Order: sequence, then structure tokens, then C-alpha cells
Amino acid sequence: MSKPAPFHIVFALFPGVTHLDFTGPHQILARLPGAQVTVASEAGGEIEADGLVFARLARLAEVERCDLLCVPGGFGTTQAMADQAFLDQIRRLAAGARYVTSVCTGSLVLGAAGLLRGKRAACHWAWRDQLALFGATPDPARVARDGNVFTGGGVTAGIDFALTIVADIAGEETAQAIQLAVEYAPDPPFHAGRPETAPPAVLERITALYGRGMDERWAAARKAGEALAVGA
Repeated sequence: MSKPAPFHIVFALFPGVTHLDFTGPHQILARLPGAQVTVASEAGGEIEADGLVFARLARLAEVERCDLLCVPGGFGTTQAMADQAFLDQIRRLAAGARYVTSVCTGSLVLGAAGLLRGKRAACHWAWRDQLALFGATPDPARVARDGNVFTGGGVTAGIDFALTIVADIAGEETAQAIQLAVEYAPDPPFHAGRPETAPPAVLERITALYGRGMDERWAAARKAGEALAVGA
């Protein structure tokens, strides 16, 4: 009897990616039975992410196909939305993928690639409203599913997202086994992980921090959304 083909997962990175956006899901999805995981970028080689350097990345153009495409987010999302070579590779791989997915602001990249029209999608709370510029419906859920599109909220939601994907692919028991193996039992010391529950002073502080790049991000998202409208 022939051996089943591996389930090929591709994480598509870009400069300025947030490493937990992909290392969290990577830790979970790499344990999926039969998984073959490729971490790639448009140029290949090395990517710096929050002070960590990830090396020996494949070039996206050299990846023939995948079963699951995942685009993480990060402060580099603003530039990634304008990188047509990167977006071309995202569109190409998404066209043949069984699952098209993202974590955090990676959904803005999917949107800029024209993959979220008419879809519900999640995103980091600070940037979620920008999804509407791509014809998507912003969803505040930790994990949103619309057809074969699975999107996770901000950063740590990537682990919830990955377990949800594993359950869809291999069943809930396998997902629960992986969850137990990595002892994923969130019990945060503070209830400040959502804008609805964070103290007002903390919310104001982080909103101000993100505000420094907000105008640039909105401008990039508008430009990408307008380009989609012209090409439609």
C-alpha cells in the first residue's frame, strides 16, 4: 500500500513579521500527523522578526503548491500589502490550497491579495476595521471561518486558530491530544488581553503606541483596496 501524501503547510513570511504569529501555529501544525511544513518568504534566506533571525527560508516562487497557506502579521504588514511580487505568490499558492489562512494582520495581506471579498475575517483588534476596505466583514472572534478561509485574531490567537484547523483536518481528539502535549491551558495573570477588558489607561497606552503607524497602515490598506476595485 502506498504511503499517503504529506499534508504540505506553508508559512509565508515578510520582513517585519511578528514571530509568535507563526511560531505559535507552527508549533501546533507541525505535530499534525503527516504534516510537512515549509517556512518561506519572497526572497528566501533570512528574515528578522522582533529581534530574532529565522534562516534558511525557502523562496515562495520555488514552492510548487501547498495544502494549507498561512500568512502571519506584524508591523511589516504595511509594506507587505504593497509588495506585488509577494502578493502574486500568495494568490498563486492560495489558488490551489485546501485551506487559506492567516493570523493577526496577516488577514490584511490576504485582503490585499483579493482573497477576502465577501468573507468574514478576523484580525488584530487595532486593525480589524481595515478589512472592510477589501470587501471583507470584520469578525471580532479569536478564530473566524468562512468556507476554506480560516483567520485568527491577534498574535496569541494563532494557537487557538491552529488547534481549530487541526480539528477540522484530523478530528477533535487529535487537536486535543496536541493541546495536552503542549500544555496549552491559558490562565493569564491579568484580564487585559482584549480592549473590552483592559484597564482604560492600558488601552490608551497601547492605542497611542499603534497610532504612530496607523495613518500609514490605513493609507496602504486603502491603496491596496482601490487597486483591487480597479482590477475587479
